[in-house]
Amino acid sequence: MVTTALQKALPRRASLPFMDGAVYLLLAAASAALWWLCRNVPTLLPVWAPWDFYPLEFVSFWLALWWFVRGLQLSSPGERPAKWRIACFVAGLALTYAVLMTRYDYLAQHMFFLNRFQHIVMHHLGPMLIVLGWPGATILRGMPGPLARLCRAHWLRRVMHVVQQPALAAFLFVGLIYLWLIPDIHFRVMVDPRLYSLMNWSMVVDGILFWSLIFDPRPSPPARLGFLARSGILMGVMFPQILIGAFITFSSRDLYEFYHWCGRIYPSIDAMADQAYGGLIVWIPGAMMSAVGLLLVLNFMRLAEEEAESENEDETSPAINAASWTGM
Repeated sequence: MVTTALQKALPRRASLPFMDGAVYLLLAAASAALWWLCRNVPTLLPVWAPWDFYPLEFVSFWLALWWFVRGLQLSSPGERPAKWRIACFVAGLALTYAVLMTRYDYLAQHMFFLNRFQHIVMHHLGPMLIVLGWPGATILRGMPGPLARLCRAHWLRRVMHVVQQPALAAFLFVGLIYLWLIPDIHFRVMVDPRLYSLMNWSMVVDGILFWSLIFDPRPSPPARLGFLARSGILMGVMFPQILIGAFITFSSRDLYEFYHWCGRIYPSIDAMADQAYGGLIVWIPGAMMSAVGLLLVLNFMRLAEEEAESENEDETSPAINAASWTGM
């Protein structure tokens, strides 16, 4: 259904330049309107509209979707991703958008457990689905030429190579979770819109970088890591999440007083219950995402092995040994 809707939305190649201009103008107008509305009459907006408007995040989400749609139109049939990959990308983008750019963001700023669910979506589930869509080539194909060349620049590839070093990637994945959960830092971030935006960007970008390393469908080489090494990384990042989640869940004092001072949106859930629920979300769904990732990596390994066996059979099948038929 998602694929069919996207295909219907695809403009003809001849109309792409016109559509580009229209989309960019529409995004600029929508950004200006939402900025004004969120600044002056936020309570009048529907639940699917932003509460605090962040123009860079808003434009980034919609441009990523437009460039993906545009890239699909410019792709040959052999270059287009499978329908399930298109569906994964759109679902991952939609889920991440929903927890960051709708009224849910307001709820996440007033309940700790809702904030933890927000982070699970934007650091685990959303990026996992986006990466499973493997949209990089399609988005690059749909980008404006100068920007696509910048994304292919050698210096940027070098930066990506460093950031996706296996040990560093695992450290950043777990370290960012720990960093933003340090009580003093968490309080400071939640009262500073600039730091709050930085936290959200760091979680989404790090999630995409980490899961891109893990969910590369290719064997190594050309993939950065072999399937067993990726499985080891997933096991390695699972236990620190369990540890911090259990610590928060069983803590005997209120670690995150920000939610007391700002006012909890659900007064019937007291501070300790809110904190315990949040700790359980860090503990159980966070660890489960690693387990799901492990199963997917093992499935990629199975598919790669089957493909290699199929290629070997294709290479050997034309060569028929006549002696097996004639006895000579």
